[in-house]
Amino acid sequence: MRIRIVSGLAAIAALATAPAGAEPAPLAIFKDWSVFVHETGTDRICFAAAEASDKSPKTVNHGDIFFLVATWKSGAATNQPSLRVGYNLQEAPAPTIRIGSEKWDMYVSANEAFIESASAEQSLIAAMRRGADMKISATSSRGTATSYVVSLSGISAALDRAAQACK
Repeated sequence: MRIRIVSGLAAIAALATAPAGAEPAPLAIFKDWSVFVHETGTDRICFAAAEASDKSPKTVNHGDIFFLVATWKSGAATNQPSLRVGYNLQEAPAPTIRIGSEKWDMYVSANEAFIESASAEQSLIAAMRRGADMKISATSSRGTATSYVVSLSGISAALDRAAQACK
């Protein structure tokens, strides 16, 4: 799982943090989610992205907080969720996602977090399609406990459009 993630993350990260003048235009916007397409030399990456609507604690600089769901045209990954934050994450305790009463643990790679298995990824995606919002908890490398809320309004249409763009 971790190997397939690496191939396109740099491209997605660059899009998510591009300077204001260089921001790519979204392919489509569905309520709180936007769809983007990035062409690499050998593949096309289509992803839905949303920014956290709430960040806690309010007294710290979180930087940009994005939740992404990426699909590679080559099939290297389909509906692969990830969290990207503006600081380095601490590995333990693991970042968690909650939608309703369901919970998923993530693993950390610097300032990003991922779901460990493809089956857990698909379980999360199904819950995202059913849910209203997603609550994410993480700890910074400095030990600050953080939490985020990401709206799921528009996620189903955004995922469908991203999948269509990477057919």
